[in-house]
Amino acid sequence: MDLTAQNITIDDLQGDQKEIAEAVGLEIYLILVDAFGGGQIYIAKRDKLTAIARNNAIEKEFNGFNFSELAKKYNLSERMIRRIIEEKRNALIGQFDIFDYVKKG
Repeated sequence: MDLTAQNITIDDLQGDQKEIAEAVGLEIYLILVDAFGGGQIYIAKRDKLTAIARNNAIEKEFNGFNFSELAKKYNLSERMIRRIIEEKRNALIGQFDIFDYVKKG
């Protein structure tokens, strides 16, 4: 008797596992099982993903002086715009730059 995942249907699952399989489909669910089975993963809420996209747009549109303009456009305080820009800049600190390596090498 073949006991592979090919013999499993969504109806065989229970609780959260069944809900996940219903949301993404059995094929994707099995990929998740292979990648994360036995562990715990956190799935962000949509508003967190929206904030990431917004912050990326703010970083792209920032010209060094337009804090007020961006605050109005995104309905945020200038302080929040400054924080977003600072966090983006801090994330870049320590990243490897291939051009630094070429110059030193």
